[in-house]
Amino acid sequence: MNAIAQDTGAACRRISSISLLLVMLANGVFTGPAAAADSPQELTSVVTGSAKLMPEEYRSSVRKVVVLPGAAPATDAVTGSYEKETLGLLDGMDEGRGYGTINKDIGGIPINFPIRILTVPGAILGGLIGASTRELQEFRDALTEKLVEASDTTLSNEALADDVFWRLHAMPNVNAKVFARATPIPQDTDALLYISFSDSTIDVQQDEAILTMSASAILRRIADGVSLYENQVHYQDRDTLSNWTQNDSSAGKSFVAFARHYLGREIAAEIYERVPVQTKLQPQESKTVLLVKKNVWQGVSKTRSPTLAWKQDLAGDESQTGWAKSISTAQVAYELEIYDSQQLVYAAKEIEKPAFALDVELEACKAYRWSVRPSYRIGEDIRYGKWMRSNPDGANGNNGKAAAEAAAYIADFASLEIKCGRR
Repeated sequence: MNAIAQDTGAACRRISSISLLLVMLANGVFTGPAAAADSPQELTSVVTGSAKLMPEEYRSSVRKVVVLPGAAPATDAVTGSYEKETLGLLDGMDEGRGYGTINKDIGGIPINFPIRILTVPGAILGGLIGASTRELQEFRDALTEKLVEASDTTLSNEALADDVFWRLHAMPNVNAKVFARATPIPQDTDALLYISFSDSTIDVQQDEAILTMSASAILRRIADGVSLYENQVHYQDRDTLSNWTQNDSSAGKSFVAFARHYLGREIAAEIYERVPVQTKLQPQESKTVLLVKKNVWQGVSKTRSPTLAWKQDLAGDESQTGWAKSISTAQVAYELEIYDSQQLVYAAKEIEKPAFALDVELEACKAYRWSVRPSYRIGEDIRYGKWMRSNPDGANGNNGKAAAEAAAYIADFASLEIKCGRR
């Protein structure tokens, strides 16, 4: 990254506002979201735009799914015997791996940008807008380096596909497999699910930087090649330049980890897990968790194994659709998750009552974020509602808050402070 800084330093000093777009040829095919598949207008029965959840009729008819890392081929023709090389449609997806530089003129000065990563799709740097100060230069270099370090593992299409697979694998009556692109597809497969990162941008505005990571999913039926579902999911967080880069860019590392965590589970939820049940969830006080200044979203406990409690209000029947009209709280179970500032530290499922006593000890003198989501039985299937949030309409949590305070994904979860000195 020092080479980039040196090459672009002279140009940056000669302009007060710059916009850089470095397009990393993701596995040879992605130059942006539009390369993911045919346009929605050319497909039938496709779920796009605001209709994010795949319809139940597709969920019930598509049970055997193969998850493939990478973009879907630019065709909907997937037919023939799967003993043949049908995945030859993906031939050429690695084309472009040999590209090592991108040439661009900035302020009339030709600059060659060396590309150190060829596996991270999309634009690793995009829309750097603002004054060309030393702080901006240092921020760009530091954050990009952290994303580069994560590219071969955390941000690979293979890693994201694995995340989606394990979510689907846990769903009853969904037979999910994850294959490399060259692996022959079983003949009884219902559909192929293509999973890929699409792009990553860093948008600098004054002294603040907004980071966005995007991923795409396309579910394509084997029988006729029709795309049943396609959508792009985004994870975004913001903070000041100084907060992003302090402590060896720890906030940048956290962004990378939470971005993959959110994108993988959000894709799985929209395709198979989530149902549009209108509910209201909020934390409750318990014998071991007291509210801070009567704010239900801020709790404090003197014990390291507290009892977390919450309540759920189902909206009136008129706001529900289909089977949800007859749902009652007695038919609801819950899933619980607890995070520290960096990662998921505890999880529990099939909680029958809206309260749960932890069977492990959390660390004293530490703050956590926690949430629950309801689960519902639909025949032999399980479906889930949304995670409990103080800002339930937020795209991926409250990304208006500083990442230094909490990562965007958990920023509007309930907070829990474990006091010092007692068990």
